[in-house]
Amino acid sequence: MSAQTSGQGRANSSNGWLKNYYYLRFAVSAAWVLAAFTVAKMVPPLAAAMLVAYPLWDALANYVDAQRSGGLGRNGSQLLNFVVSIVTAIAVAIALGHSMNAVLAVYGVWAAVSGAFQLLTAVRRWKTNGAQWAMILSGAQSALAGLFFVKMAGGTEAIGIANVAPYAAFGAFYFLVSAVWLSVGEILRKSPQAAR
Repeated sequence: MSAQTSGQGRANSSNGWLKNYYYLRFAVSAAWVLAAFTVAKMVPPLAAAMLVAYPLWDALANYVDAQRSGGLGRNGSQLLNFVVSIVTAIAVAIALGHSMNAVLAVYGVWAAVSGAFQLLTAVRRWKTNGAQWAMILSGAQSALAGLFFVKMAGGTEAIGIANVAPYAAFGAFYFLVSAVWLSVGEILRKSPQAAR
């Protein structure tokens, strides 16, 4: 087996993992958004649990993804994202004792910081995996959404889980686009091989 063939095999395996990972992240985010817009709006304890669980899920997802790419030690942006998401979950739990405005402010800071780390992860992966433009857009938009959340948190309008849900919905959309893009790329790579 040549070095080039071995390298292509590793890239295909990595892309296969990323594709499944992005589909999973889409599914979890979409389910979270659906619950946020329906039952959680009317069940405050469920909304509170979901608001804490969302950054915890992000931390777990970053950890598992980094482990597939050499571990947290080799993936600094994901290590930082993991730590920030754990801290965010704790901060959200504390903020829930104060007000939803405080929760939204915490989410705003988290969205801005984790968006920047997601962007850095996508830029790093561009060379090895390709199809990262949607993740770069997602990271940039997350950072901007974070600033908007912080501004909204300082306002007087009523805040609820439905204010956070569109942020998660955009994240789900970008994960789906990335997964589909990788799937299409995989099909296109296989079609010339099948024709031989």
